[in-house]
Amino acid sequence: MNEPESVFRPIQVYTDMAIEARDIVRGSSPREIPGVRVKEERDEGLVITEVEIAEESAAELMGKPCGHYITLDVPTFKDRDPDLKQRLQTELARQLARLLPSTVSSSVLVVGLGNWNATPDALGPRVVDRLLVTRHLGAVVAEDIRQRMRPVAAVAPGVLGTTGIETLDIIRGIVRETQPDLVVAVDALAARNLERLWGSVQITDTGIHPGSGVNNRRQALTRDSLGVPVIAIGVCTVVQAISIAQEAIQVLADQLARDATFYAILKQLKPSEQRGLIDEVLGTRFSELMVTPKEIDVLIDDMANVLGEALNAALQPALDAHEWQ
Repeated sequence: MNEPESVFRPIQVYTDMAIEARDIVRGSSPREIPGVRVKEERDEGLVITEVEIAEESAAELMGKPCGHYITLDVPTFKDRDPDLKQRLQTELARQLARLLPSTVSSSVLVVGLGNWNATPDALGPRVVDRLLVTRHLGAVVAEDIRQRMRPVAAVAPGVLGTTGIETLDIIRGIVRETQPDLVVAVDALAARNLERLWGSVQITDTGIHPGSGVNNRRQALTRDSLGVPVIAIGVCTVVQAISIAQEAIQVLADQLARDATFYAILKQLKPSEQRGLIDEVLGTRFSELMVTPKEIDVLIDDMANVLGEALNAALQPALDAHEWQ
């Protein structure tokens, strides 16, 4: 007997990750969400998942706009294995190259979103610090290099709380004056699943809604709002505390369901019902609390290095690495 499409319901949980939104909507259903296509591959410690939201009905269910979402999961990134970081860097560059204009004459503006004064939110500005910025070099480099060099500009506009200006207004003004062919936005993301904390990178061609994952949605940076295509790159740096509590309940229920009636009942609750129980117990005290790892300073720098080098390689495919290092 076929499962009715009505089994899928719009999500009510905040997450920046399309793959998490898909998993939440699907729940335990063996069926894929109508209008969603998923492809997964594994490569030496990396899990690469591409989610394509092809229909508006699916976009409404998942709370994400139609487009492509590529997630690179690296569960052991926190181990700081240099070989694994190099593989992630190489794969990021490859995936980004698929989305970038094929000709190096196409100009790109890289936007490092976030608050450089708050470490978990400082990824974007730190990536900008590591970029090869070339837009101003056309008149001073040798002809051979100029022909192979893409014009790249970069900016870290700060956040509304420190500038008093909406990020969209700043970027829109820069785009209007510099007229790039593409904007690449880099930002920290909020995850729902604890395992994705510092283990997931998402690339999407749909643009970005800063703050959406922490219920602080700002104006979106998209093709519609800026007039040029927008690629977004994000890394999960925080997770909701309430999600940790929910995972703890699920683990307890799985381990103790056979021995205690209470846990057997708890295990039968749907995720939304478990979350409702947590909300009722904890109230508003933890609903807005976000958690990040204690080694966040080191992890931010490691990931900023990986993203910066991957972007340099993807943006400047005709230059040798030693020409920008």
